[in-house]
Amino acid sequence: MIDPGLIDMIMRLRGRGISDNAVLRAMELVARKHFVEQTYWNAAYDEQSLPTSCGQTLSPPLTIALMTQMLELSPEHKLLEIGTGSGYHTGILSKIVKRVYSVERYKQLIREAEDRFKAQGITSHVIRYGDGRYGWGGQKPFDRILLTCALRAEPAMLIDQLAPGGKLVAVVDDQLTRYSKARTKVTVETLFPLQLPMIEAGKSKAL
Repeated sequence: MIDPGLIDMIMRLRGRGISDNAVLRAMELVARKHFVEQTYWNAAYDEQSLPTSCGQTLSPPLTIALMTQMLELSPEHKLLEIGTGSGYHTGILSKIVKRVYSVERYKQLIREAEDRFKAQGITSHVIRYGDGRYGWGGQKPFDRILLTCALRAEPAMLIDQLAPGGKLVAVVDDQLTRYSKARTKVTVETLFPLQLPMIEAGKSKAL
């Protein structure tokens, strides 16, 4: 069954400059409404943040599409995502790359995301409960790293987990920023202003 809201969202993203067909196709395959409570289904495809569990939010579709497009993904890539959240962005990434390694500080979010993945038949991902600021050293290097939360300073420890030729996309000091790693240096591109919730330290003990 065709979801008119989903089709409208894809057309809107095309009109706003999302040109990567792999990103658009992934966002078409992973319906946003299945990653929010049914109460919010009427707004699921609108250009707005939506609340999720543990006081977290799901970013607007354009923010997710832009950050994904800036990663310049290929099917063979091994990707690290910091912040699983509802699982929506993880699902999109898993439709494009070989494997998504995601780190989440809330156990409740991990449980809920895994239930959604099972219901939607989404695979090619592994989620770890932990402090995302430290990445996933046991699985490095990564071809791509994405942070779904904002930082105040350059994520040096995460950049160190990039493979040569790798890219990291994050919001740093309210600017969407891309780090490209060569063998001897890291190039930094500041793309445009963007706001995301700030990264939280540690692992949640209560949730």
